[in-house]
Amino acid sequence: MGCLSQSPPVFFKPSRDSSPTATKSRRGVSMSGSERIRRSLEIIYGDRRADVAGELIGQIIRQYSSLPTGAGGRGARDGYFDQSDVVLITYGDTLLSPGETPLHALRTFLDEHLTGLFSAVHILPFFPYSSDDGFSVCDYHQVNPELGAWDEVESIESNFELMVDLVINHLSAESDWFRRYLADDPALAGLAIEVDPATDLSQVTRPRATPVLSPFTKDNGREVHLWTTFSTDQVDLNFAEPKVLAMMIEVLLFYVSKGARLIRLDAIAYLWKTIGTNCIHQPETHEVVKLMRSILDQVAPQVILITETNVPHGENVAYYGDGGDEAQMVYNFSLPPLLLHSFIKHDTRVMENWARRCLNIRSPDCTFFNFTASHDGIGMRPVEGIISPADIEALVNHARRMGGDVSLKRNPDGSESPYELNVTFVDAMREPDGPEGDAAHARRFLASQEIQLALPGVPAVYLHSLLGSRNWNEGVEQSGQKRRINRQHLDLELLRRELGDPGSFRALVFNQYCHLIRVRRQQPALHPNAELEVFHPDQPFLLAFKRSGGGQELYVLSNVRPDPLEVALADLGIAENLTDILGGQQLENGKLFMEPHRTSWLV
Repeated sequence: MGCLSQSPPVFFKPSRDSSPTATKSRRGVSMSGSERIRRSLEIIYGDRRADVAGELIGQIIRQYSSLPTGAGGRGARDGYFDQSDVVLITYGDTLLSPGETPLHALRTFLDEHLTGLFSAVHILPFFPYSSDDGFSVCDYHQVNPELGAWDEVESIESNFELMVDLVINHLSAESDWFRRYLADDPALAGLAIEVDPATDLSQVTRPRATPVLSPFTKDNGREVHLWTTFSTDQVDLNFAEPKVLAMMIEVLLFYVSKGARLIRLDAIAYLWKTIGTNCIHQPETHEVVKLMRSILDQVAPQVILITETNVPHGENVAYYGDGGDEAQMVYNFSLPPLLLHSFIKHDTRVMENWARRCLNIRSPDCTFFNFTASHDGIGMRPVEGIISPADIEALVNHARRMGGDVSLKRNPDGSESPYELNVTFVDAMREPDGPEGDAAHARRFLASQEIQLALPGVPAVYLHSLLGSRNWNEGVEQSGQKRRINRQHLDLELLRRELGDPGSFRALVFNQYCHLIRVRRQQPALHPNAELEVFHPDQPFLLAFKRSGGGQELYVLSNVRPDPLEVALADLGIAENLTDILGGQQLENGKLFMEPHRTSWLV
């Protein structure tokens, strides 16, 4: 299960309370970290098996008991995050340069262009894998040699904090662990979930349109049907077996020992299976998240857990727990489709109501992980119950008109429905009603990003969005995978030339986006937990809200239609002696004159 890391000391920012002996209150009773760990194990396994799990996990905690907890790179501060935090999301091999490993090319680009702009870098799974562009892990402890080595991953930490994926729900069917399971190695007995294929699994929530079970033949010739939530190559781990949970806790702490400051819990919602239920968001799943939080609070309290649950908003935010016992951040999956919906319909009322109702931060130690694009598509499940089925269908049609496609999921009744839109967010933000030049397209896309970066939460930016990347249809055709549309590999030298050409689309987007981030990092009112007040303007195509914090008030106004707009600030109760710190919009006699597809930040 790996060994104790011998890497040099890694530097962290401290949390609000970085004491490993800190206690938390549950129902008025204060419990130590060890008591909370024991309590979670009892809930998951019952008293007797909790003893077994506790012994296994206790050994791992002792193994990693000397993890660093001090401040470094960015210095000490109060809390897990502030307005200077912006996360870059990228694959380890997005940037390629002859004679260099991809991770070295990434480090070069980061140092050349992004130091001082981004606080952290999320390198999507950089481990040996067999499919799904990294999310079918063969070895959790090694760096894919085609990308580089651990020292190149750790070198990025000199200027950025590191975010790492814990691909916890499943592992590769080609992994050594799984091969040993097929060979009936006693150490890996119970690794996977064996189910009688005659079992009624019709209630199981499916994120894919593939069967739940896949057949495998063990070395002794016996056929078994194993749970495979995402694909036949991605075999679900059996967390009902305590040693499997212990194995993944070890992987978690191994990543922390390598310098991970943020841990993304991939597909965590599907972790626990109970036959006869929908097998998503099970109570044991939430308890596993609590267990990981309790362990980290004890040995590495500076580490942030981020749950990746591409589900309706209410189910998503449940992973905050009580505000202090589960994840510190959850992906704000509703944001990308709602932004796209607002700009396509030229109507912000749905997003306005959602923001007013759903974006109140529940705890000073919790916030949203705000993004509009990632390596995956634009999820449709997170807006179920927020926008109508007809509007979801309109989003699907728009994505296809913009050169993209849609991936489907299978429903309990056997039907299929949209799961995600496969299109770059840059191309999704093209004007649907006619041709437009590069400048107008860039402006429309950036207007959406200016909303994202002003909402409560920590913003995360996908590298291809920062670079203005368009649909990579060639990658889709070559691979047959719809998600490849926003996973293009770029030649670093060619990229440098494009960014150096001020007239190129990439330069238009990149330069303005970098300016936006610089401005954001200086605004106390954009602290992730600063107060949000959402206005209700008469014009449905105007989104307006205020952020307040750190002695500053910042007003955000966004015109989502392709026509100019005149806004009387007094009608919104906004003072008239303000300045648009993003520039470009005129204020005169208490009126703001907004160009088409423009967002203003007024202070």
